Amino acid sequence: MLPSMNGPQIKHLALIGNFLPRKCGLATYTTDTYHALKQRFPQLAVDVYAMDDHPGRYDYPSAVTRAIPQHDRAAYVDAARAIEASGAQALWIQHEYGIYGGAAGEFLLALTDRLSIPVITTLHTVLERPSADERRVMEALLRRSERVIVMAEKGRDILKRVHGTDDKKIVMIPHGVPDRAFADPDALKPSFGWEGREVILTFGLLAPNKGLETVISALPEVVANHPRALYVILGATHPNLLAHEGEAYRDRLKALAEEKGVAEHVQFIDAFVEHDELIDYLQTADLYVTPYTNPAQITSGTLSYAVGVGKPVISTPYVHATEILDQDHGVLVDFGDSAAFAREIGRLLTDNQARHDLAARAYARGRTMIWPRLAETALGELNAMLGKAPRQLGRATTELAPLKPDLAAVERMSDSTGMLQHSIYSVPDRRHGYCIDDNARALILMSKIDDVDESVRDKWTSIYASFVQYAWNPDARRFRNFMNFDRTWCEDVGSEDSNGRAIWALGVTARDARAQKHRDWASMLFDTTAAIALELQAPRAHAFAMLGAAAMMEAHPGHSLSRDILTRYGEELIALLDQARRPEWKWFEIVLAYDNARLPEALLRAGKVLGRQDFINVGLETLDWIVGRQTSPEGRFRAVGSESFGRPYAEPLQFDQQPLEAQATVDACVAAHEASGDERWMAEAMKAYRWYLGANDLELPLATAQDGGCFDGLMPTGLNRNQGAESILALQLANCAISALGKQAENVPTTRRTAVA
Repeated sequence: MLPSMNGPQIKHLALIGNFLPRKCGLATYTTDTYHALKQRFPQLAVDVYAMDDHPGRYDYPSAVTRAIPQHDRAAYVDAARAIEASGAQALWIQHEYGIYGGAAGEFLLALTDRLSIPVITTLHTVLERPSADERRVMEALLRRSERVIVMAEKGRDILKRVHGTDDKKIVMIPHGVPDRAFADPDALKPSFGWEGREVILTFGLLAPNKGLETVISALPEVVANHPRALYVILGATHPNLLAHEGEAYRDRLKALAEEKGVAEHVQFIDAFVEHDELIDYLQTADLYVTPYTNPAQITSGTLSYAVGVGKPVISTPYVHATEILDQDHGVLVDFGDSAAFAREIGRLLTDNQARHDLAARAYARGRTMIWPRLAETALGELNAMLGKAPRQLGRATTELAPLKPDLAAVERMSDSTGMLQHSIYSVPDRRHGYCIDDNARALILMSKIDDVDESVRDKWTSIYASFVQYAWNPDARRFRNFMNFDRTWCEDVGSEDSNGRAIWALGVTARDARAQKHRDWASMLFDTTAAIALELQAPRAHAFAMLGAAAMMEAHPGHSLSRDILTRYGEELIALLDQARRPEWKWFEIVLAYDNARLPEALLRAGKVLGRQDFINVGLETLDWIVGRQTSPEGRFRAVGSESFGRPYAEPLQFDQQPLEAQATVDACVAAHEASGDERWMAEAMKAYRWYLGANDLELPLATAQDGGCFDGLMPTGLNRNQGAESILALQLANCAISALGKQAENVPTTRRTAVA
C-alpha cells in the first residue's frame, strides 16, 4: 500500500537515468531507486528509461522499458511518445551532467517538453558557476519540474541564489543507503583474507578528482604505528578516463605507493562490484576515507553508503561531507592534507572506543537515509504533484460562441513595411523580420474581413500588396520570402511553398479585393508571375497555386493559365493519391505534414470552377479521411501534431498542434459544403474552429478574444504563449470563414442552422 495521504495516489511512474549494468554511480543510484520503489510499493508500476552511451553494449534487465541512445535527439522524442502512450502519471528524472545529449544535456528538454504529465527531477550535481548552456538548460528543466530534489541543503542554496528557484518546489532528500544490520568488521575480514589487518577503505570509480594520492602519502606515518594497516582502493577506473588514457592513473598510484615504501600496505581491487558485494566490502572496513579534491561536490553515493552501514569516516570538507558528517558524525580534514589524514587515521585505529562510538553515531544517522525512507518521501512528493494540470489561462466556456473578426493584433504585428513574422508573447520580435508567407495571408485577410473602416483597409491592403510586389524577383522569376528588419532580402529565391502562397494571394485579391484598383493590380501581377506555378514540384505548392488559380478563374472566367494550373495539378494530385493509397490510407502522400487540408480543398475548388466531378469526389473522399485523423476520441478537433510529420503510414501524434491546421480545415470544410451541399461539412468546420476557443485536448483557448490575438500552439504542457503572424492570421481568417458561414445559415430554416449556432 502507498503511504496514507490525501489526494490522488500514483500507480504508474516513469523513471529516467542510467541503469545497471552500465558502470557508474548514477546507474547504481537509479537502479537502487527502482528496487526501493518496487520493494516498498509492490503494486506501483515503474517503467525505466535507461540513458545509453554505447547502444548495444549493455544487457539491460527486464526492468528497463526502453534504452535512449544519448546522442540521438529523435530517440528522446520517441521516448516522450512512449511515456505518454504508456499511461504513466509522472516522470522522475535523475539528472547528472554528461548523461544527456546535446549542449549541456539539452536533448532531455526535447523529451520533457513533449510530456503532459508532471515531472520531478533529482539533481545529482548543482553548479555554482554554470556556463551559459548549462544555465539555459538547467533553468528550462527547473521550469518544467514541479519538484526538484537535492541531496544537500547547499544544493537548495545554490538553486535559489544562482537560478532564482522558488524554495517551495525544492525538496531535500538525502542519498539513499542500504538497510543492513550493524556488523563487526573483524567477523567479516577472513572472507577477504584480511584477518588481523586494520582495513582503511576507499570505494568508487578511479579518477584524479578522488584525491587518493593524499591517503597513500599519509600511509608511511600510519604504518609506522600500525604495521598491520591496509589501504584498500576498491573500484574500476572511470570508463571515460579508461577510454582516454587506459590504466595510466592506476599505474601512477601504484608507483607512488612503491615510492613511499607502502606498496605492501595498499591493495587495488580493479572491479565494478555489485550492490551486495559492495556492502560486504564496506562492512569489513575499520575506517572509510574520502579524500576528494572538489569542494563543490554536493553528492557522494559512496560516502552515503559508508555512513549507512556505520563506518567511521574521515573526509575532506566537500559540500556533501560537511552536511552528512556534521554534529560529530565523522571527521573532516583539509583538502590535500596528508599529515591530517595520517593523524586522524592513526588516532581512530589506536582509540578503539572512539572508533566504535563514531561508528554508532554514523549508523544512527544512516538509519534516517535508508532506501525505503527515500521511496516513501519521493512518493509523497509525487502524489502531491499528481493531478496538477498545466498552467491555464482560462477554461473554455460551454457556449464557445464564434468571435468576430478583429484586426487589432494584425495591426500590432505590422508596420509600414509589412507584417512581422514572430513575437515574444504579444510583442513583435524584430530580429526575425518579415516573410512573404505572412504578408500574402495578410493580403487575403484584407479582402475577407468585414466591418473595417475603408481607409484602414486601403492602407493595409496597399502595404501588404507592396510587400508581395517587391518580393517578386524578375531576374530569378521567383518570389523572395524572408526579409530582414532593415528591408534587405535574405535570399534571391523563396521556397516553393512561399511562391505558391504568393500566387494564391494574388488570385484571391483579384477576385475579392474591395477596391477595383487592388483587383486590377492583383490581376496584372498574377498574369506576370503565375506561370512559375507550372515549374513548382511540391504538392502543397501546387495546392496553394491551385487555390489562387481557382479564385482567378472566378474573377476572370476562362482564364487560360489558371485553367492549365488547375487541370494539371488536379490530375497530379489524383495520381499521387493512387500511388500512395492503401486500404487504410486514403491520402496523397505516405506521410502527414503541415496544411494537410489544403490538398483536398484545392481539388474541391478546382472541381467547382472546372466542372470536374472527379476532382470533387476525390476532394471529398480525402477530406473525409483527414478529418477522421484530426478527431480525438472525445470527438474534438485535434490538429495533426508537428511531431507527426514525416512518419510513413503512421497515425498522427497529438502534439505540437498549430493554428494553421485548424484554419486549413475550416476552409476545406467550407469548400466541401459549397461543392456538395452537405451540411455535415458546416459542422466539421465549426468543430475545427472551436479548437481556437478551447474545444481541444487541453481545454485551453488559443484565441485572446479581447485583442484578436492567437497563441502559437498547443503543447503537451500547455500553450506556446508567443503570438506570431501565422497564428494571428490563421485565427482571423478562420473568423472570417465562420462569419461568412453564419451569414449563409441565416438564409435557411432554423432547424438547419444547428451547425453554426
